Amino acid sequence: MTDYLDEAQALFGYTRTLRRDFHQHPELGFQEIRTANIVAKELAGLGLEVKTGVGQTGVVGLLEGQSPGEVVLLRFDMDALPIVEENEAEYTSVNQGVMHACGHDGHTAIGLTVARLLNNHRNELAGTVKLVFQPAEEGLGGAEAMMADGVLQEPKPDVTLSLHLWNEKPVGWVGIVPGPVMAAADTFHVKITGKGGHGAVPNLVHDPILAASQVVNALQTIVSRSVSPLKSAVVSVGAIHGGEAFNVIPSIVEMKGTLRTFEAQVRDQVIERFHQVVENVCQAFDCQAEIEIKSITPALVNDPRVTSRVQRVASSLLPAGQLDFQTTTMGSEDMAFMQQQVPGCYFFIGSANKEKHLDAAHHHPKFDFDEVILPKAVALMAASAVEFLQK
Repeated sequence: MTDYLDEAQALFGYTRTLRRDFHQHPELGFQEIRTANIVAKELAGLGLEVKTGVGQTGVVGLLEGQSPGEVVLLRFDMDALPIVEENEAEYTSVNQGVMHACGHDGHTAIGLTVARLLNNHRNELAGTVKLVFQPAEEGLGGAEAMMADGVLQEPKPDVTLSLHLWNEKPVGWVGIVPGPVMAAADTFHVKITGKGGHGAVPNLVHDPILAASQVVNALQTIVSRSVSPLKSAVVSVGAIHGGEAFNVIPSIVEMKGTLRTFEAQVRDQVIERFHQVVENVCQAFDCQAEIEIKSITPALVNDPRVTSRVQRVASSLLPAGQLDFQTTTMGSEDMAFMQQQVPGCYFFIGSANKEKHLDAAHHHPKFDFDEVILPKAVALMAASAVEFLQK
């Protein structure tokens, strides 16, 4: 019986070298030229059929087993974030203002190592592994771009598997949950227009700053008073802009933020109440509100059948005390689009190590993770793929 953990550990040097190189040379969404070239070269070096430029900068590699069978799509995201890194590691970003602050450097390195490991067992596989290296996951539409370019066709996958290194949990933890596991994400932009004037005579103005402050407070009642306490929702204002001078009340204030929900019915309810709250509060202060809400991703829903098989693989590979089959997150993920069309399982690998000071949150300038977790991620992904490709 194959010991995937041992094999992944033997490849750890390869995985870590790739991860540190990607971390040192991060690229923003749809700009992953260097990263994609390395991915394509590594896959081609294994003798895989490789297609580049899928969804602009995405890469797809096909690993054919010895006999026909299911097509299993493994997806790994490649893009970095527009963040100035504050770490002092030897592999700190050399691209000023761009940083791998979410672990996608690790994901790409994991994907290439999985490809190498599975290629060593090609003759034992029945079916096809479709290795998908996706650009622009960070809210830019990378999954949709790859889908528009046919990533879910020729060959059409039967199952999708994907993962995320997770600094919200310690090294050793693994989360594999059926059903909704990540939230639908919407963005909102609100423009509040009043009547500006001198700060010394506020009675002569219609103050949009005052209206905006009341809107922020009132929006919190959507979750606390309109959504059932047995359901989940988030309404967060992330930015407010209005005015320049200390003694002038402006005419316009703008705010933006995010809505997060798991269920379509709850999402509709939150959006309806959002309009009611913003419009009526603004009206009470003699101001007008313009509201724009845009969907980023739907909820990411794990297929129960696929997920149960991945749980079974994890249970045979890892200690039971490390496995969590219940935890979900209000974070969002565009893999949700692919899983709307193909049954899949998206799982999490704990990557934080407080003792090593590697526990900063995702998207933080000091984000980094404990690399010792990389072989476990490789092993679990490879073994899960094989679960669907056994002769």
